[in-house]
This record gives sequence, structure tokens and C-alpha cells, in this order.
Amino acid sequence: MDDKLKNIVNVERERMPLNKNDILLIAAFFGLLFGWLIYFFFGPNYYGGTSPKVLTVKKGANFEEVIDSLYADRIIPNKFGMRVSAFIYGAEKQIKAGKYLIPNGLSYMDILDLLIKGVPAKQKLVTIPEGIWQKDLASLLHKQLGLDSAKIMRLSRDKKFLRSLGIRANNLQGYLLPDTYYFFLNMTEKDVLRKLKRAMDKIFEREDVRRQMRKLQMTKHEILTLASIIDGESNITGEFKRISGVYHNRLNRGMKLQADPTIQYLLRNRKRHNKIYYKDLEIDSPYNTYKYRGLPPGPINNPGKEAIFAALFPERNNYYYFVADGSGGHVFAKSLSQHLRNVRKYRQWRRRHQ
Repeated sequence: MDDKLKNIVNVERERMPLNKNDILLIAAFFGLLFGWLIYFFFGPNYYGGTSPKVLTVKKGANFEEVIDSLYADRIIPNKFGMRVSAFIYGAEKQIKAGKYLIPNGLSYMDILDLLIKGVPAKQKLVTIPEGIWQKDLASLLHKQLGLDSAKIMRLSRDKKFLRSLGIRANNLQGYLLPDTYYFFLNMTEKDVLRKLKRAMDKIFEREDVRRQMRKLQMTKHEILTLASIIDGESNITGEFKRISGVYHNRLNRGMKLQADPTIQYLLRNRKRHNKIYYKDLEIDSPYNTYKYRGLPPGPINNPGKEAIFAALFPERNNYYYFVADGSGGHVFAKSLSQHLRNVRKYRQWRRRHQ
């Protein structure tokens, strides 16, 4: 083919209209680009550490200084996104001086809106008790923050949400740290659960905790499971390490844990779940530690710090049994015969006080 004919063919090709596949490909490209831009500017930005973070905007500070502070505190992942958002918003000269509490998970636009309005979001102080069941936590968050308790329970079992939090278990229960928190009133169910989970993560980021887990040859999931049982056993935190020592001794010898809190967990929907009958000990469930050896499949509640550290650092003792002493605490025994004597004493006490 001579050069003249080649030129004619090339010209004709250039005049050919785009086919359907080309159009779809271009549309998909711009659709993805638009979606990414929307997520980039309006999607949440998460930071590590305690939430909320305090941002102080001094009187007379220029916008670049504000961006530098946001970036230094890792509230925003990069400065460029904030600059472009401010240009779109027209916010460079509207930022007001003051002290701001910046909650976790705000987008660039949310942060600008907060700084322009000059009024931090309202917060509420909420105390979450240690050893709380997930259904009770959902109810508490509904009462205190107006959150949807049913949605919290769904999210607690949502595999996609669990994976986004780095959790490989089948339930969020046990991975949320009970404590006293300030919550912003505009926080969503996901925001609150992320906050509680992040607080729990901090414990397991400690080097001494990681080192002890390796020494015990136990996973985070196993520690939380054991801690939840310890938290369910006693209201006296001073007993936690001794109780932990009992359970570690039983696990090391391959004995059944025979932990009442695991039975109470199975009966949690029964009105008198604290009252355990002999027939309840025959419930066929992997959570029944009277029937199956080892730890149950997962945490039976959300354990607090004291119980977690007790599970990690148990008291070194030779106890294998314990029973209530009638005054809120427990009596511990090294042998079964000694334990049975303690049980008889407790039953006598209970009959006298019925």
C-alpha cells in the first residue's frame, strides 16, 4: 500500500464515530472519577488516638496555619484535599478563632463547616459498665444517645463491618471497651462502635501486652474471651487476677472451666438468668463450659480493662476451684474436697438468709 493510500485509510479511521463499548468505557472512567472525588472530599477521615482532638485557632491565624495544625495532629491525611475543599467552599477567610473539638471520622467539608460556624458539636458524657452484654450496650446507647439499638445489633454481626474494623470474629461483642466517654450527639451507630473498638485496640498495641500474649501463646480473641468470663464472675476487681489464675490452671490441665457466667450468657433472654438450675448445665452449646472443655467460641460480654489485664497477667497460684462466700466475694480451694466443704458452707449460709 503506497503512502497516499495509507493516509486516506488513516483519515477515514479518524472520522469513524465512537462505538458503544468506547462510550461505556469513557462513561465508566468519568463515573469512577466523579465517585472518587465525592468520596475524597465528603468521605470520612479517621485518625488514631483519643477522640475528639482539640484544635485551637488563634485570633489572626491564616488558613495555611490552620491546615498545618490539622495535618500535624493527623486530623486530615493531606493538605491538598483541605486546600481544594476550602477553595470549593470559599472558606479561606471565613474560619473563626476559638477552640474546637474535632470528632473522628469528619470529612474535609465537615471540618470546614465546623470551623466556619464556630460552634463545636455538643457532647454527652456516657458511662458504659464493664462486662456489659451487647444487647444491653445497644439499649444503653439508644437511651443515652438516641441511636438505633436494632442497627447496633445488626452491625455487631455484619461481616463487612467487622472486617472493616479488622475483626475476624463473628461478633463485635467483646471487642468494645467499657469506659466513660464523651460522645458527640451527631455521631452515628458506626461512629460510636468504631470509637469503642479503637479504645480496645490501644490496650493490645502495648508492647508488654503483646509480649505477654506470646508468652501465654494466646490470641487477642482468646484473651478477650477469658476476660469476659472473669468480668462476669465477680464485682470485686481485686479478685480478678486470682480468678484468672484458677482458669489458667484449669486450661493448662485440660479441665473444664465450669464457669457460671457462660451459662448465664446462654440464659440471657430468660427473666431470671442469674438463677442457674442443674438442668441448665446440660444445655448443648459450645458456650456451656460445664459440658465442653476449653474456652467458649467467643467473648460473652464486653470486658473492662481490669478483667483484660487479669486475663493477661494472672496470679500464680495453686487454686482450681472457687465458690461465693456470701458477702460478695469468693473462697478459693486447691483441692476438690476443700472446695466441696466451701460449697456446703455457702449453701448453709444461703439457707439461713433466704
